[in-house]
Amino acid sequence: MENILIVDDEKNYTLVLAAILEEEGFGTLTANSGQEALKIFDTSDIDLVLTDMKMPGMDGIELLENIREKDPDLPVIMMTAYGTVEKAVEAMQKGAYNYILKPFENESLVVHARKAVDMFAMVKENRQLRNSIASRYSFGNIIGKSRKMQQIFEIIKKIAPTGATVLIEGENGTGKELVAKSIHYNSSRRDAPFIAVNCSALSESLLESELFGHEKGAFTGAASMKKGRFELADGGTLFLDEIGELSPNLQVKLLRVIQERVFERVGGTRPVSVDIRILAATNKILKEEVEKNRFREDLYYRLNVLHIVMPPLRERAEDIRLLAGHFMEKYAGERKSDIPVKGFEQEAERLFYEYRWPGNVRELENIIERLMILCPGDTIRVSDLPKDFTAHLGNTLQIDSIPADAGLSETLLQVEKDMIRRALKMSDNVQARAAKILGIGKSGLNQKIKKYKMDKEAGK
Repeated sequence: MENILIVDDEKNYTLVLAAILEEEGFGTLTANSGQEALKIFDTSDIDLVLTDMKMPGMDGIELLENIREKDPDLPVIMMTAYGTVEKAVEAMQKGAYNYILKPFENESLVVHARKAVDMFAMVKENRQLRNSIASRYSFGNIIGKSRKMQQIFEIIKKIAPTGATVLIEGENGTGKELVAKSIHYNSSRRDAPFIAVNCSALSESLLESELFGHEKGAFTGAASMKKGRFELADGGTLFLDEIGELSPNLQVKLLRVIQERVFERVGGTRPVSVDIRILAATNKILKEEVEKNRFREDLYYRLNVLHIVMPPLRERAEDIRLLAGHFMEKYAGERKSDIPVKGFEQEAERLFYEYRWPGNVRELENIIERLMILCPGDTIRVSDLPKDFTAHLGNTLQIDSIPADAGLSETLLQVEKDMIRRALKMSDNVQARAAKILGIGKSGLNQKIKKYKMDKEAGK
């Protein structure tokens, strides 16, 4: 129910107006002064303010100005028995939705109120949509301060406004679908559907029906016509995840749709036209799949108009701390203990940087969620880490990859230099943070940087 705040210094008049509007299904609140109206406004959900122009103390124009500061979109209808063109112009210039003269017909009041309330309903819906987009799919929610992720953000900004097809490659768990959604919600199609389908989740026959839909009786169990994902995405964006898993038959059909934006439903003969943008993702390197004759070359080039490669987490280690903090905040509400988790002990944090993260950001999120639930104290310690996590840490240095005739001293020096470089990169060249990662003092790290003549590298 929409709520209308009625403001007039004549108490009986507010009661009459309230009765008229309540009979039409509105909820009403009443105030006999501007000051009283503002108090109600601050504590209630209001969809329209209907106020008298001339009142003692705070008049209607002043009340309008106060409301505009609190909510510039809320409609305010001014009422007055002292109507002049000048007053009407002043009210409209200050943001009044409309201006009506006393006395007025009840029907006219209801029509004006309904139009104003309907307009504000659209405003609120758009607000919710913008807030949803900003919180879920804005660049700020694709977490990353590393150079590689900043480059991804710049690419999204450039390609989102276009209608071009985009191929997103990257390992599982790197955030390919989140990038696809960011492209969609930062494009002109943002108000139209974003439809996703996982090409590896269904058999060929089921996937064909899922993509293109089917006619009634097309196969056993097809009791009615069903629209496929292509039709459901009309006007918006279709995201084809794991595109590298498509069968040769479906690759041919997809090529035609991309070229002509026309297809037939399964069991049908009537062509269906759609206006869609296609975004595709895969954890494979499609060019290599083409070379091995497992993916059509012509389809590859149709999909690869614009190309994004999502970096694995091990190549953007400087984002680990940032991501961990984000997920700790996200899952803080799942914690049953009254003791909040403040962070990591030094050794546990160091292990996070040594781990290879085969599951990438998704794996990091899962581990943080588990830790937030099970960690007994206010600090995450090594003993809190999952056993399958710590079991893989010994594989960080691959001994077999070192030549058998390599000298021990030379190898250890190279390992030390590489670890220093990595720590500096992860800490954005902040030596105090790099020293903490390495588990040594800042002065000791500084001496090693000078010893290996890495001063210039550290200053980059």
